[in-house]
Amino acid sequence: MEMSQMNNNEARKKETIGIDQYIQTAPNVQLYVKDYGEGKPVILIHGWPLSNEMWEYQMEALIKNNFRVIAYDRRGFGKSSQPWDGYDYDTLADDLKAIIEYLNLEDAALVGFSMGGGEVVRYFSRHGGKGVSKAILIASITPFQLQTDSNPNGVPQEKYDAMASQIKEDRISFLDNFGKTFFGVSFISKPISSALLHYYRMLCSFASPQATLACAKSFSSTDFRNEMKTVTVPTLIIHGDEDKTVPIEITSEIAAKLIPDNTFLIYEGAPHGLFYIEKDKLNADLIQFLNT
Repeated sequence: MEMSQMNNNEARKKETIGIDQYIQTAPNVQLYVKDYGEGKPVILIHGWPLSNEMWEYQMEALIKNNFRVIAYDRRGFGKSSQPWDGYDYDTLADDLKAIIEYLNLEDAALVGFSMGGGEVVRYFSRHGGKGVSKAILIASITPFQLQTDSNPNGVPQEKYDAMASQIKEDRISFLDNFGKTFFGVSFISKPISSALLHYYRMLCSFASPQATLACAKSFSSTDFRNEMKTVTVPTLIIHGDEDKTVPIEITSEIAAKLIPDNTFLIYEGAPHGLFYIEKDKLNADLIQFLNT
């Protein structure tokens, strides 16, 4: 190989170590994507109504442990396009597929937090899990949250209707109260600083109001129960047993019975926002699982 060609290859390699870009996943829809580090790819899918910035502490740990980390903003959130529609899980899984194909990813791990767990499962049922060799569900909404005759222990529709009304009435006030429950803040427990709580509220506020409402409907009403068996790769399930946002009893405890090959870790006393409240433990568990 000539020296000039080697230099060009090295330059291209350096360019891919840490870049952010927009990837078109559908007509007039561009998603903001961060692609940092080298090694086996790990795709981070954020929760509702946040953006890729929620993974700040996980990205650093994963990159330092020789993983290539891809984190993107779901359509309607963060810096991505904000179309009026397309917030059903089929479309969201298609967006994920487009990113995987554009980046030509193989032997990747999918990590879905909360709402993002739905995209992980739907990617397997809809696209066969192409290019993915491991899955991680963190405080995931799967398999089904809504109370129905076949899911009597689920969350009543009235609760989601009230949440939608609060978002329409005063979205920022809703986010303020939502964040406190999300991170387990109470009169006697303040596991997160006021400054950081306000930061996460700000990230949530960047989402389009339409996407916020439409995605709430999707994650609250989509039934993944018959799809869980399609997740046939080794899967890590993590959930806090004091999660008041996505109760463990109706989600991960059931998911652990439906996914064929899984490891289920329960974080005692932990709320929903594990990516910050339990960041050191979470990072260690992620890295250990990804390295096995």
